[in-house]
Amino acid sequence: MMFNVEKELCIGRVIEVNGTNIKVELNTDLASLTKSFKGRVYSIGQMASIIKIHFGRMVIFCNVSLLRMRSEISLENNTVAIGDDSRILEAEIIGQGQWNNRDTKLDFNRGISLYPLPQQSVYLMTDEELNSLYSGAELNRESGVNPLLPIGTYVGTNQTCNADINKLFGNHCAILGSTGSGKSGTVASILHSILAYGDNVYPRIIMIDPHGEYGKAFTGKSHVFKAYSEFEATEEDKVIQLPYWLMTSDEFRSFVIGKTEHEATTQNNIVYEAISYARMIQAGIIKPLVSEPTGGMIADLCEGKTEVDRLNFNRDLPIPFTLEDFTFHIDKVQGRKTDVITPKSATDRSSIESILKKLRVMRSNPLLNFLMAEYQKDTSVSVSTAIGQLIGKIGSDDDINKNIRIVDISGLPNEVAGLLTAMISRLIFEYKIRQNRNQREKDPVLLVFEEAHRYVPNTGEVQYKEAQNAIRRIAKEGRKYGIGLMLVSQRPSDVEKTVLSQCCSWIILRLTNASDQNYVSSFIPDNLVGLTKLLSSLTRREAIFVGEACAIPSRIMINKLNADQLPDSSDIDFANGWTNEPLTNEEINEVIEKWIVN
Repeated sequence: MMFNVEKELCIGRVIEVNGTNIKVELNTDLASLTKSFKGRVYSIGQMASIIKIHFGRMVIFCNVSLLRMRSEISLENNTVAIGDDSRILEAEIIGQGQWNNRDTKLDFNRGISLYPLPQQSVYLMTDEELNSLYSGAELNRESGVNPLLPIGTYVGTNQTCNADINKLFGNHCAILGSTGSGKSGTVASILHSILAYGDNVYPRIIMIDPHGEYGKAFTGKSHVFKAYSEFEATEEDKVIQLPYWLMTSDEFRSFVIGKTEHEATTQNNIVYEAISYARMIQAGIIKPLVSEPTGGMIADLCEGKTEVDRLNFNRDLPIPFTLEDFTFHIDKVQGRKTDVITPKSATDRSSIESILKKLRVMRSNPLLNFLMAEYQKDTSVSVSTAIGQLIGKIGSDDDINKNIRIVDISGLPNEVAGLLTAMISRLIFEYKIRQNRNQREKDPVLLVFEEAHRYVPNTGEVQYKEAQNAIRRIAKEGRKYGIGLMLVSQRPSDVEKTVLSQCCSWIILRLTNASDQNYVSSFIPDNLVGLTKLLSSLTRREAIFVGEACAIPSRIMINKLNADQLPDSSDIDFANGWTNEPLTNEEINEVIEKWIVN
């Protein structure tokens, strides 16, 4: 029978209870730190292993966090324990359960109503009990039976580890791990699990891919959008359609003025006024000026429009405008050198020329064609087309299972990559907040940010300001509108704390950097901090899974994928590569042509 008191499994007695932390003095007869029970050998004191304490019909479960000698504790307390070689096991309480023999079911709760008492016996758990604990915990949630997503197996057992898909994505999650820990493979494994979740499942997943590595992992199951098409393309690659006029005035101002310019109030106002003018023309509020004005009025109102329409116009609406109208207003309206009423100074004209020059440079850059192509009423994309490429149905019914939209931003400058990320995040958020409750329930969206420290850094870098604002807003408010975040990073200490703290579940792979380990510890509940001591010693694909989406905070092994399901993120093999002769000029030129030829 399971969850019975078995004397053979007793390993020691409780000597201290401090909140959710307990200390256990191990029995002196445990020379080898192992126990044999019914033909099986169980290890004692393994980090993250689970032990139990019986309290009447209740069973209290604890997670082992530390094993040391009593003499070490004495030294910390400035006392001397001569000849005392007893061993002290420290563990953190993770929950309690009650075993029902009749229907062989464990009712598990993450909370605790009865605390262990000193001198109570502590027991190992058998493999059968561990399997029952994990499965029982996953099926006994406060919110009832939730959809479970298999993501791996619990270390030390063959029991599948399932994540609560609603809490994993609905309440945001983070996947953290150093280079080589299996971070990209973990992301791919979880997304593959979603795609295999069941029949007639059509997830809306948007991934920002900064290195162009995930397209290979989801061949036939994704649409890959590239910002430009100079690099190698496959049949699944598309050029993303996100024209400049989809930006808000703040995004466009940041883009045009640039991170190297001083964003003076004068320059900001120049851009804001020009955008308002250009958008009001397309909105049919004002008529375009055909020559340089001489008076104070910007432009004549269209028929049926009033001054109130002009004054109340929202310049941030995604109304198309032409760069021709935008530059005309800056150069000919705001940039006139002399005016009988308000003469323009040389400083003002300098600001005008700076903006116009930056705009000319951006329009001539072939890498920005997807963004800076002039608006044409009959051929340019619509707002619905721009959003539909990210979350809507694309192509024929044969493509209906291509549910992951991968936006490949490899090769883009940081300021453009940050802006593109900001546009996508904000457009999805603006779209979702205008849906009604029924529409949101039918259309939840998951945003996956690889290398999240690039878009929401823990510093105030100007090129990421707009992306920080957009992602921060989703982190705080997105869950109620049906937007989930998955933040992926190899340097969690470089990710903005405000955003990372909004994640309610964490899958943490090996972290070798001490500052990253300490940073992660600040987000994990106090009674689970002991698990972070394992982070530097985890093997590849091994992770600590904590938070609302897990049944029990545990050490797990992420599901292994086939080679064709993995991202193209493996390091280059130097030893093997250097067995080849150097490239010829013709081979070098082939690469150069991709670089400089449009």
